[in-house]
Amino acid sequence: AETETALVVDLQESYRLVEQVAPFVSKVRYNPGHLHHHQKSVSVEDKVAFIVEHAAKHDCAVRIGVNFGSLDPEQASQGIDPQEAALASVEQHVEIMAKLGFKNYLVSLKSSDPNAVQDINKSFADRFADIPLHLGVTEAGMLPDGEIKTRIAFENLLAQGIGDTIRVSLTLPFSDKFKEIVIGQKIIDDVYEGRFRSVPRFEQAGLNIISCPSCSRVENEAFVELAQQVKEMSGFAAKHNITIAVMGCRVNGPGETDDADLGLWCAPKHVNLKRGTELVGAFPYDQILGRVKLELENLIAKQKIAG
Repeated sequence: AETETALVVDLQESYRLVEQVAPFVSKVRYNPGHLHHHQKSVSVEDKVAFIVEHAAKHDCAVRIGVNFGSLDPEQASQGIDPQEAALASVEQHVEIMAKLGFKNYLVSLKSSDPNAVQDINKSFADRFADIPLHLGVTEAGMLPDGEIKTRIAFENLLAQGIGDTIRVSLTLPFSDKFKEIVIGQKIIDDVYEGRFRSVPRFEQAGLNIISCPSCSRVENEAFVELAQQVKEMSGFAAKHNITIAVMGCRVNGPGETDDADLGLWCAPKHVNLKRGTELVGAFPYDQILGRVKLELENLIAKQKIAG
C-alpha cells in the first residue's frame, strides 16, 4: 500500500527498527523509558546515536516521547515525583541530542492527568522555548470523558502558545479512530476562535476510569469492548474516589496500571488484573468483569470502614 500522508512510526522497545523504517516515514518516536529493555550492554547514548544516525540519513524527524506510566527506570527508581522524573529524563535526552548536533526533533510529555500535562509542558516550555512540543493526554479514556480531559489540557496550553502538534488519544474501535482527528481539529478551531469549552483545572471527584487509545499494540480488539463494559459495570461506584485503569497491551500495561486502585492489562487470550502494584491473577475475557466487580465492591467496603 502507498500513501502521500506523512507517516510516524513508534519504535517501541525496538530502537534498531529505525534502520528499516526511516527511509519511508516522516518521523520516528522513541520512549526513553523503553531504551533500557533490550541490549542492556549498550548505553542509552549509543542507542540514541543509532536512532539519530539513521534518521538524519533520511531527513526523518525524531520525537522524544516521555510517558508518566513508563518512565526511564533510572529516574523512576530515585523515588522523586513523577513530573520531576519525566523532566529529568527528557532533559537528559535533549543534552544527548545537543552533543550529537541533531536538531530535527521534538518532545512530548504525556500523562493521563490533564493537570499534570499542563504543568509539565509549561515547565518544559519555560526551560526550552525553542524546542517544539507535541501535546497529548495519554490514556484519556472513552467518550465523553476522554475529550473533556483532552480539552482541558489543550485549550489551556494552546491559548498560551504552548504546543506545536497534538494527538487526541481515545479508546475507540479501530473503525472509529478517525474521530480522534475530528475532535483534535475541533479543539484547535475553538481555541483560534476564542471558544473555550472547558475549565482551567481538572478536579477529579469520584470514580476515574482511564484507558489507552487502542493503538496497533492491542493484541485483542475485545479490549475496547471490555473498557466500555468496565465503565458501565462500575456505575454503582460513581461517587467513590477510585481509579480503574484498562490497558490494551503488555508493553505499557504493566507499568501504566501501577498508580490505579485496580488495573487491567490485556493479552491475546486473557486479562491480567492488579490491585495497586499487586498482581491478582490472569482471567479469561468472559470472566474478568465479574472479578473486577468483586474487587471494586471490596475497595468500597474498605473505604467505608476507613471512614
